[in-house]
Amino acid sequence: MSATVNESMELIKRGAAEVIPEEALAKRLAEGRPLRVKAGFDPTAPDLHLGHTVLLNKMKQFQELGHEAMFLIGDFTGMIGDPTGKNVTRKPLSRDEVIENAKSYEEQIFKILHPEKTLVMFNSSWMNAMSPSDLISLAAKHTVARMLEREDFNNRYKGGQPIAIHEFLYPLIQGYDSVAMKADVELGGTDQKFNLLVGRQLQEQYGQIPQVVLTMPILEGLDGVQKMSKSLGNYVGIAEPADEMFGKLMSVSDGLMWRYMELLSFEPMVEISKWRQACDDGANPRDYKVRFAQEMVARFHDGGAAARALENFEARFKQGQIPEDLVERELKAPTEGYPLSNLLKDVGLTTSTSESNRMVQQGGVKIDGEKVEEQRLALKPGCIHVLQVGKRKFAKVKLIA
Repeated sequence: MSATVNESMELIKRGAAEVIPEEALAKRLAEGRPLRVKAGFDPTAPDLHLGHTVLLNKMKQFQELGHEAMFLIGDFTGMIGDPTGKNVTRKPLSRDEVIENAKSYEEQIFKILHPEKTLVMFNSSWMNAMSPSDLISLAAKHTVARMLEREDFNNRYKGGQPIAIHEFLYPLIQGYDSVAMKADVELGGTDQKFNLLVGRQLQEQYGQIPQVVLTMPILEGLDGVQKMSKSLGNYVGIAEPADEMFGKLMSVSDGLMWRYMELLSFEPMVEISKWRQACDDGANPRDYKVRFAQEMVARFHDGGAAARALENFEARFKQGQIPEDLVERELKAPTEGYPLSNLLKDVGLTTSTSESNRMVQQGGVKIDGEKVEEQRLALKPGCIHVLQVGKRKFAKVKLIA
């Protein structure tokens, strides 16, 4: 893709939180050479979700502009455990867990990135070669005072919560990765800003030109409140079945849909702006939500799966004759989940929990068009559901934490 510096900057800055420093990125783009663009992931979980793909999408944009994508799997740092945002010491992964998760990552990232334009690297390749004296030398390049400038470390220190020495090594090693990889640009979430800036500092101390730091927002989950997380149940996994992925995306609120489109869609922002204006002028947001959901399913499955997912989704709703004008109700759910029997009663679909259980037992309860058979089911916060009792009773609820 041939693009001017201004065109490249416009694409790169799409959805970005910060570019530090912006003028340095423009200067490097003007050099006309392929930039070395780094994004690192610790293989802490085997399954990626759409929140992870915010960075991968940005890396793909760099690839399409002709730059070199360096996908770093932090197999060494994964055994430390990223302390970012944690109020307790994170449990490190075993070597076997790291290796198994890393294999899964490699399989999934190429659903987005161009394999022939992606360099997959492991930070164990240089960290395992580092001697104890080398590590001490690296640790000498940063101070405890600077480490305590990090909000999560500072909060733990003030709160009397322990901080293990090895946790201070994490941002140092992440920063040293940029030295070893000679990164021109590093991508990361806004919660990684401190670590990314450590990379700039270390590169300068090792005689390199400091990398440009580009931070991306943390994607909210389906609840629109907390960040997308598998543990919170508000996620869309990129390896999920097409129907499940489509249904989850259709449950996203109309307001959150536009943010998802900006950060996840490959449609030009000019086009998305036109869609938003059309909705402001009275068009049905559902039509554009369908387009977005199909784009996501096609990306992670294929076009045929996207078409079938739409057909199956519409068939389920038409079969249940679910009204499209249902008013969404917001209810607070316990962390362990909102018991279905209570939920049906609380939204007025049944008069008691015993009636709820009886209707489930008789096969008269559906969630998002699917019949429920488990009486003790509890729905986790972070999702929007359409509940149905019998043929004509419906409720649309948004469960929040």
